Amino acid sequence: MARLHSLRARIALYFAVFGALLSLVMAVMVYQSAHDLSVRLIDETLTAELDDYIARRERNPLSLPPATVTLQGFVREASETDGVPDYLVKLPPGRHQLRVGTLSYRAAVLDRDNARYYLLYDISLKLKRERRFAQQLSIVAVAMTLLSALLGIVLSGVATAPVRDLAARVRHRRPEDWGQPLVEHFHDREIEELAGVFDRQLSRMRAFMERERAFGADMSHELRTALAVILSATEVLLDDATLNEKQKARVQRIDRAAHDMAELGTALLLMAREDHAQTGGGCQVAAVVAEAVEKQRHILASKPVAVDVQTDPALVVAADCGLVDILVSNLVRNAFSYTDAGSVTVHQDSRSLVIADTGRGIPADAIDQAFLRHFRDISSSGAGIGLSLVKRICDRYGWQVRLESGERQGTTVTVVFAR
Repeated sequence: MARLHSLRARIALYFAVFGALLSLVMAVMVYQSAHDLSVRLIDETLTAELDDYIARRERNPLSLPPATVTLQGFVREASETDGVPDYLVKLPPGRHQLRVGTLSYRAAVLDRDNARYYLLYDISLKLKRERRFAQQLSIVAVAMTLLSALLGIVLSGVATAPVRDLAARVRHRRPEDWGQPLVEHFHDREIEELAGVFDRQLSRMRAFMERERAFGADMSHELRTALAVILSATEVLLDDATLNEKQKARVQRIDRAAHDMAELGTALLLMAREDHAQTGGGCQVAAVVAEAVEKQRHILASKPVAVDVQTDPALVVAADCGLVDILVSNLVRNAFSYTDAGSVTVHQDSRSLVIADTGRGIPADAIDQAFLRHFRDISSSGAGIGLSLVKRICDRYGWQVRLESGERQGTTVTVVFAR
């Protein structure tokens, strides 16, 4: 059974259950009391009628036992063997309830002066009245249950109104409203205490966010400044004709690392910003794939690796092109970096991107952890944030990413852009 998530619904349910149990207990008690009282009255009637008949028979031995619509009596002398119906013969002295055909009787059996007296009281009508009374009690119990549920709904609405008001204020609270305490809107002790807890936690969150925002802004500024200096220096060095090929290769490596750092920093800052748009303008995935492959082709250098690129220009996703470039570049870089020989296939169709390589692969016991932040296997030389960043970008836009790999069997990464 689904769990009730609403506090108001639970209170109403508790009221209904309480009303049902109370009504059931009261109905059973009333019915049992009425039944016991009617039985006691019938037994007293039987006792009185027996005493009256025995007294009349002592005065007149020929007196006939009672024979009315309700009462019917029999007498059997000690020496007699007939005159009494078979269903009464085996009854011992005392009170009994028996059914004869369609009729029900309350029977009294008494031994007195070498004679056994039988007196039957027809209780068929009484049993019908009791059944009707039980039905009426059932209706009353159901009505009481419904009334309790209705009362529970009304009272729970009143009782939970401050809680719902607090929840609404917290839900619709904007950062610019954080300076206004919630506690001043509530006067119930419990709700006031809860609002105070929210105020304290929101104050801590606000201070934390301010520190994080200041840190991010400062670090972004300082990092961009340093990277701008590095990129300017590498640009000047690359234009220097006096450098030999080995020196140019080293400068190009510095230049590529600086560009990669700038792109990674941009991606991390975009991912960290809560107000960054979930979707951007149209981004043509084929153009991003072609650019990423060419940009990362230097990793292959003299490796005997064949690269097969197939793209479909028709695929345009509503996402930030910078983040799409980070996603594709990370996947292409991984495929190029960990493939020493063989081939790398980059296939992009109208709904997905598949990058497959014949490289080292990932051990089977490490595949489930590949998308975790800072995960690295023993053969990895990276920082362990590439696949984690890919997963975060896919989660941001509702895309699906799948990884299939095996040790020494290559790796295939599939990104499905359709939601």
